[in-house]
Amino acid sequence: MAKNQDTYTCTECGWSSVRWVGRCGECQAWGTVVERGAPKLRAVSSSMPAERAVPISQVPTDAAQRKLTTIAELDRVLGSGLVPGAVVLLAGEPGVGKSTLLLDVAAKWARSGEKTLYISGEESASQVRLRAERTNAVDDALFLASETDLGTVLGHIEQVKPSLLVLDSVQTISTAEADGAPGGPSQVKEITAAIARVAKREHMAAIIVGHVTKDGGIAGPRTLEHLVDVVLTFEGDRHSGFRMVRATKNRYGPADEVGCFEMSETGIVEVPDPSGLFTSHTTPVPGTCVTVTLEGRRPLLAEIQALTAQAAQSPRRTTHGLDGSRIAMVLAVLERKAGLKLSDHDVYVSTVGGARVTDPSVDLAAAIAITTAAINRQDRRRVVALGEVGLAGELRRVPGAERRLAEAGRLGFELAIIPTGSRDVTTKVPRLGNLRVIEVPTLAAAIEALELDEHHG
Repeated sequence: MAKNQDTYTCTECGWSSVRWVGRCGECQAWGTVVERGAPKLRAVSSSMPAERAVPISQVPTDAAQRKLTTIAELDRVLGSGLVPGAVVLLAGEPGVGKSTLLLDVAAKWARSGEKTLYISGEESASQVRLRAERTNAVDDALFLASETDLGTVLGHIEQVKPSLLVLDSVQTISTAEADGAPGGPSQVKEITAAIARVAKREHMAAIIVGHVTKDGGIAGPRTLEHLVDVVLTFEGDRHSGFRMVRATKNRYGPADEVGCFEMSETGIVEVPDPSGLFTSHTTPVPGTCVTVTLEGRRPLLAEIQALTAQAAQSPRRTTHGLDGSRIAMVLAVLERKAGLKLSDHDVYVSTVGGARVTDPSVDLAAAIAITTAAINRQDRRRVVALGEVGLAGELRRVPGAERRLAEAGRLGFELAIIPTGSRDVTTKVPRLGNLRVIEVPTLAAAIEALELDEHHG
């Protein structure tokens, strides 16, 4: 039977309504309409804190000492290990290897004598055990449970009292304390907040796996990234064995570091020197040029390949691993400022090894690769090119030029073409192996600096 009297009233003016509304119809105040009989909102009174505030110099740091995961590439990204109480969000596409990596982390953490709890909401315990045997990740200090209820997960934490928790994944866990279906924004936010509270209280490090959307963003509300201390993204092409862990947020270390891994039959293997994975030719070939990108503080070589062909109809512009709009800009500058006519040619530009290069310093290498592909000529020397191309055809300086050049010199390159003024005269290295460095002001001057010979291959 329907109620005949108003059941909701405004705590400010007394206006009443038969249903709840967010805004009072009389005084227009927001959030003041409550059910009749509900307690009125009262001002929050002050209370004595459980602990007194102390000068920052007197705050003990013993509880925040880092512990290494013994996976050097991951420790590099985390900032020399995991901090007790830290909550880490690891996001990546399905099948990229997140679970395999974290099972290895959990096993090595357990072998160091620390209790570890691995909660899987996507696989059964027996399925995880089979994967652990394949990757040699079985240890008695590693506890395993397959759960999808938050209350039960918290019960496991209370029972095991681990120093490291791995939750795979947050989208599979649900709680009755929040509305919506599992994986929804409110559910994900409540679960992450609950895990963070327990981690801080118990000084337990926690790694939470998160799914990503179709465009590569972390699924769930943006507030999820604000609830955690570290956000890592696990990147890689499933058709390529190379993987990269990149930090996009880190309260305890650098937020621009990357770790390099490679998928193998026995699991994920660290790659301490990944430069060779992104190059394919030891001798110069038309349509190729190498650049050096900076991933955090680490210089990495990346080879750019280009191919041009006479267009049958409308010219195509196809890129892989590079920003298509930047390549389109480089093509326009080549045509207007360097006299290279490609308006009736298809142009394909790609990176080697599935690398994704967003560093603007790749512009010059892409321009040289396109030029040598179009004229089918090459420089006999091993060339590395660094520089951002401007719309006026000028070359702009790139940061970390000395580190990039040192890496190129270490790997035996003979010629480096860089923008004028890129090198710091106070830190300039006098000799980088057999590497000769040429500084040029414009894109046209960079192409002229090459000794392009006819290709007879």
